[in-house]
Amino acid sequence: MSLRLGDIAPNFKAQSTAGDIDLYEYLGDGWGILFSHPADFTPVCTTELGRTAQLEETFRQKNTKVLAVSVDPLDKHTSWVNDINETQHVTVGFPILADPDRNIATLYDMIHPNASENFTVRSLFIIGPDKKIKLTITYPASTGRNFHEVLRVLESLQLTAQYSVATPANWEHGEDVIVVPAVTTEAAIEKFPKGVTVIKPYLRYTPQPDL
Repeated sequence: MSLRLGDIAPNFKAQSTAGDIDLYEYLGDGWGILFSHPADFTPVCTTELGRTAQLEETFRQKNTKVLAVSVDPLDKHTSWVNDINETQHVTVGFPILADPDRNIATLYDMIHPNASENFTVRSLFIIGPDKKIKLTITYPASTGRNFHEVLRVLESLQLTAQYSVATPANWEHGEDVIVVPAVTTEAAIEKFPKGVTVIKPYLRYTPQPDL
């Protein structure tokens, strides 16, 4: 059965390019991003892992650790990292998990038989500090992920977990946010001292509260 939003992310232990990993221990009390790759030494995956390496410090600043996984063994991962570093002009520091027995792929329903019986699709999960699934995105093998969108959603999730707000369509960091319906307008005015703009009783904006 596929994982849904709010489900507990299954824990696992695996070998990786950064040593043995226990998912829960690795994430600690922070956020996590787990994303899969169909196979090593593939062109789209190489660019994705390179982009992730470029963003690793950004993720760290957001208290978020990243882990990649594919069904290939560890020795192939190690060789592949050298290629990624060379071609993408980066240094991959985050773990790439080896999953030759498809344990992780099965736990996270990353193999879709109608797409491929052997390789994972491009699944991505954001895991909260409570170890619950906060986001799932699945791309076809032919399409590289949009890491700007991954960062945008991560920022929204972290913001809305702390404040009684939601983020509107195409929201970007620094833009106004929406007061959630559970908060009355009177309470919102008191709660958000930067001001509340009422468009409709159910549609109220306030400046991003953590800036």
